[in-house]
Amino acid sequence: PYTLSEKEQELMDTLTYSFTHSKVLKKHIDFFFTHGSMYKIINHNILYHGCIPMTEDGEFLPLSTRDGEVSGKRLMDYCEQKCIEAYFMNEELDPNGKLYATDFFWYLWCGPKSPLFGKDKMTTFEHCFIEDTESHKESFNSYYKWIEKESYVDKIIQEFDEDPELSHIVNGHVPVKSKKGESPIKASGKLFIIDGGISKAYHSKTGIAGYTLIYDSKHLSLAKHKDFHKGEENTPEIQMVERMKTRIRIGETDKGIELRKQMTDLLDLLEAYQNGEIKEA
Repeated sequence: PYTLSEKEQELMDTLTYSFTHSKVLKKHIDFFFTHGSMYKIINHNILYHGCIPMTEDGEFLPLSTRDGEVSGKRLMDYCEQKCIEAYFMNEELDPNGKLYATDFFWYLWCGPKSPLFGKDKMTTFEHCFIEDTESHKESFNSYYKWIEKESYVDKIIQEFDEDPELSHIVNGHVPVKSKKGESPIKASGKLFIIDGGISKAYHSKTGIAGYTLIYDSKHLSLAKHKDFHKGEENTPEIQMVERMKTRIRIGETDKGIELRKQMTDLLDLLEAYQNGEIKEA
């Protein structure tokens, strides 16, 4: 068995202590689990990190769980629920439920049907210890083939109860090899891969420093970032990819929906006072 060196053991002890006793770290992790989600829909645009697992035939790939098969949006919702249970569930009240949720949480890291992973296997060990490059191969889920076609991206958008005429998918996870001519724009502008390659470790493979999607009331634009070099000009290249048919107004956004709800609540409260349902203090 491998024996840790003195420095390695010291590092492990420090990490263990930090995870166990650090209030700041706990606060950060609490934030992830209370505010984070498997996907987010903002102004009809669907944001997620990895993929919506699909079959070779372009159907949503089902994952068998102890609660039955789940796929598509139901898979994403199920994954989110299990993540929350893995972190917050009281083990004493439901030890089997806590154990299952924790195991499921770890599966999401590199499971072949995990929407966060999107590959058939992880070959980190092979990369480190085996020279045969054939053993390094990681095959992507069929999702990454189908997102080139507009009809399949529309299918995913509809799965989330959104309108393909209004919505886009903002996708991450996979570095875009810009230097080889690969584009972050897929399916006739319905899907954008934007965060792949921001990490400096990927810059030699991608030729750039990742993308940022800019969304405002008039258009959608992509900012292509350059690898930062001190003393050089590092302003990103901005490319407009879609102009809105009509300018987006606040009332058409999520904020507008929220404001209308607040107005309705205030009007209902005013009516309740006027009708005597609520007495003034």
